[in-house]
Amino acid sequence: MAEQDVGVRPSEKVERLTLGDSTTDQLRRMIISGELPDGKALRQDEIAARLGVSRSPLREALSRLEAEGLIAGIRHRGYVVTGLSHDEILELFELRAMLEPDLIARAIPRMTQEDIEKAKIELSAYDREISGAAHPAWGEGNTRFHMALYSPSGRTTALEIVRGLLTKTARYTRTVLTLGTGVDQAKEDHSNLLALCSNRSPHLAAALTRDHIERARDDLFRLLEQS
Repeated sequence: MAEQDVGVRPSEKVERLTLGDSTTDQLRRMIISGELPDGKALRQDEIAARLGVSRSPLREALSRLEAEGLIAGIRHRGYVVTGLSHDEILELFELRAMLEPDLIARAIPRMTQEDIEKAKIELSAYDREISGAAHPAWGEGNTRFHMALYSPSGRTTALEIVRGLLTKTARYTRTVLTLGTGVDQAKEDHSNLLALCSNRSPHLAAALTRDHIERARDDLFRLLEQS
C-alpha cells in the first residue's frame, strides 16, 4: 500500500519538554481520533516535520506505541497504524469486562474523599468534552475517568493491563460516541458509577461497569455491521 503524505501544520508543533512523552501523546491522539486511520503508513520524516521533533524522540514514540499495540513495524514498510479484526476487538472488550468490574469492586472500599473528588473532576472534564466538539479527546477522557475510579484498588499489574486495554479501545469508544447514540448513555452510566462509588456500593458498581462495557461493545459492532 502506498504511503500517503500527512502534511505539515506549524500549529501542531510539540512542546520541547519531555519530547519522548509529548511526541508519544500527540501521535496517540492522532491515531485515536482517526486522523491517522487504520492501515496508514507512517513516514518518519513527514511525521517528524509535522510535530517539529527530531528522529530520536520520534523513534522513542513509535517504539512505545508499538508496545501499546496502536502501530506495528512491518519489514520494508516501516510503521503502520494497526487495524483490528472483529475477533481482536471482541477480545479486548471481553478482557475489559472481566478485569474492570473486579477493579472497581476492590477500589471502592479503599477510596478516600480525595479519590472521589479526583474522579468528579475527571468526569466534569469528560462531560464538557463530549458535550462539545473535542472529538479527538473523547477516548482519552474516558480512559482518565475510568482509571481514576480503578486506581485506589492498588492492583498494579491489573491497572497496567486495563490502561492498555482502554488505550487500544479508545478509538472505538470514540466511534460509538461520534457515530452512534451512546453519548447520553455514557453520561448516565458514568454519573451512576460515581454515585455508587460515593455510596460505597462495590457490587452494584461492578455490575454497572460490566453492563457499561458490554453496551459499548454491542453498539460498536452494530455500527461496524451497518458500515
